[in-house]
Amino acid sequence: GETRFPLIMQNLHRYFFYAAILISILNTYDAVDAFHGKDGGVGMGLGTLIICVNVILLWAYTLSCHSCRHITGGRLKNFSKHPARYWAWTQISKLNAKHMQLAWTTLGTLMLTDLYIMLVASGAISDLRFFN
Repeated sequence: GETRFPLIMQNLHRYFFYAAILISILNTYDAVDAFHGKDGGVGMGLGTLIICVNVILLWAYTLSCHSCRHITGGRLKNFSKHPARYWAWTQISKLNAKHMQLAWTTLGTLMLTDLYIMLVASGAISDLRFFN
């Protein structure tokens, strides 16, 4: 079906979804790593919270994609035989209705997160630490 223009663009969208999954995994690793304190213990600061909110919104945006919706529930002829996939499909369908709002919100938080990290890394401001 999707072998000619403009439907071939749908395949490109699916490949960008796979790339977004990899980026989300990498950002999740960074968020977990942000909980490591200065002396090797557990620590948390304002930057940690900002990164975690960004990662949560990034995952919500990534999972709200209709490509993800198709992967979880596509090609099923009978949802009653696959209740777990049907549940995942319905949850992703709810997120899919807000895909555009999540896109803009995630873009905004991504810019703010990068700005905060840049300012802390350059020494212009220091990270407000809650513990350690």
